[in-house]
Amino acid sequence: MKKTTTKNTKAAKVAAAASSGAAAAKPARQAPAKKPAVKTTRTIITAQIDVGFGNALYIRGEGPGLSWDKGIVMDCIADDQWIITLSDATVPVIFKLLLNDITWCVGNDYVVEPGGSAALVPVF
Repeated sequence: MKKTTTKNTKAAKVAAAASSGAAAAKPARQAPAKKPAVKTTRTIITAQIDVGFGNALYIRGEGPGLSWDKGIVMDCIADDQWIITLSDATVPVIFKLLLNDITWCVGNDYVVEPGGSAALVPVF
């Protein structure tokens, strides 16, 4: 004897519901919960100085990604303009600038508040 199987397809279910007179109710879909927006603070430090061709300006200090032991090269955006953007600072950023990560700039450490900006003209 041959065994017959009935496939429960979506079309068969809809046809069965229609023939019985019952309307097929779709389950209500709930919108996914929205994630709270993450607010990041961006602290911007710029320096106006021409360090000469082949040289670079570095930053060392205390803050997101900074260290007093090894500098991070700043981005050169013009012949005499350097910039770095630090994200997610929660405390004041304390830093100094260095020429080629060797020569410290003259003067005291610089301080900028989280989310603030500092425009400097360092002297070496």
